[in-house]
Amino acid sequence: MNTANNTAMEFGICFKGFVQPARARHLVRQAEAAGFTYCWFYDSHILWRDSFMAIAMCMEHTTAMRFGPCVTNPNTRDWSVAASMFASLAHQSGGRFDIGLGRGDSAVRVMGQKPAPLARVAEFTHKVKAMVRGEEVMYGECAEPVQFTWATNYELPVWIAAYGPMALKCAGENGDGLVLQIAEPGICKWLGDQAIAAGKAAGRDMSNFRIMSAAPAMTGAMDDCIERTKWFPAMVGNHVADIVEKYGADTDQVPQSLTTYIEKRRGYDYSKHGQSDNPYLDFITEDIVREFAVLGDPNSHIGKLQALQKAGITQFNIYLDSGHEEKIIADYGETIIPAFS
Repeated sequence: MNTANNTAMEFGICFKGFVQPARARHLVRQAEAAGFTYCWFYDSHILWRDSFMAIAMCMEHTTAMRFGPCVTNPNTRDWSVAASMFASLAHQSGGRFDIGLGRGDSAVRVMGQKPAPLARVAEFTHKVKAMVRGEEVMYGECAEPVQFTWATNYELPVWIAAYGPMALKCAGENGDGLVLQIAEPGICKWLGDQAIAAGKAAGRDMSNFRIMSAAPAMTGAMDDCIERTKWFPAMVGNHVADIVEKYGADTDQVPQSLTTYIEKRRGYDYSKHGQSDNPYLDFITEDIVREFAVLGDPNSHIGKLQALQKAGITQFNIYLDSGHEEKIIADYGETIIPAFS
């Protein structure tokens, strides 16, 4: 049984790097006032503008909201550069900084590079956390230990993104939280349980382990909601295809419901990563969009989010880039978030 924790549901928003600065400032102010406690940014430096510049800017226009990349990876930046940036953002925001961490998908594949091995993800987690605390750290080819004498002993929360069995094990053994890019309660529970079990088997106390469901949310007429968010299962399918390639479509390592829907998938265009004009959307059905995202009237959102919370989800992070952003934030602030207070 999933026993991550019994805290109230948190709510976040997530931007791609093409959001204009003035609009980002406006939306984070609106979201914080509405009760959202997190703001995340995609971290793909070639597809979109640098996420950390936008994070620093938005921090100055909020007072309590936490920020972070969703997700960064161990390969894009030198580890001491990354750790210095993380510690600096934590300091200047008064401790309002987390990171989401993955192997590297769109950020590295568009350069023709392969994602990082999970062992590197785990090592990055521990070495970067230690540098942010101010400890001496040896990593990579450094001939001398690295230490930030100005560090403030900040404990950096690291959420690790995962779908496959080994990535879930890595998240449970090394992370402070888990990022799941899907909002289907049964799948979320199955995946979350795997990470928690791995952490417990490694001797970790998992009572404060957090699990994020990251997915689009759209309020309004269902037909319009589906049309605006059908890009999302295609993005998820790209990750699932990697799992199927490694383990086969009939594997018991992931839920069958997560693998069967990609049978007719033809490919994926990383230049259109996470966008509605990606050319490879023809295999996506309306039922899959409904299952993977949170759509419809506010009461439908509340019902689905209650099911996600029961499945162990502790934060719902809205991919806020499908249109009607102000309305979505307003509906959540007026009706949906108060239902979880």
